[in-house]
Amino acid sequence: MESQDTIAGIGITPAAIAEVRKYMEENGSPGNAGLRVGVLPGGCSGFQYGLNIEDEPAEDDLVLDVGGLTLFVDPFSMQYLGGVEIDYVTTFQGSGFTFNNPNATGGCGCGSSFTV
Repeated sequence: MESQDTIAGIGITPAAIAEVRKYMEENGSPGNAGLRVGVLPGGCSGFQYGLNIEDEPAEDDLVLDVGGLTLFVDPFSMQYLGGVEIDYVTTFQGSGFTFNNPNATGGCGCGSSFTV
C-alpha cells in the first residue's frame, strides 16, 4: 500500500493526488479549484461517494490541503468520511478511484455505494 497524506481523517494516496492534478491541468481548472469529496444519499446501499472538480468552496465547506491538493468537504459528508482512504487504482478491468471506509458496515458490488 502506498503512503498517504491524512487531514481531518481523510486519507488520499499519492496516486489519487497525481490523477486529480493531471485531470485539473488537462481541463484548465483555475488555480483556486479543488476536489469536492462528498457523500450523497442514494446508490444500491444507501449512500454513495462523489468526486467533482469545483472552482471554489461553498460557504460552509471544510477546506483541506492534502499533499498540495485542495479538498472541499461539506459538513454532511464529513460525518461519514472520517478515516476514509481515497486511492486511484489501475487493473485489467479498468482504472478509477476507490474508497476504503472503515465506518461502512456494508456495500455492494459497484464499489461506490455503502451503508453505515
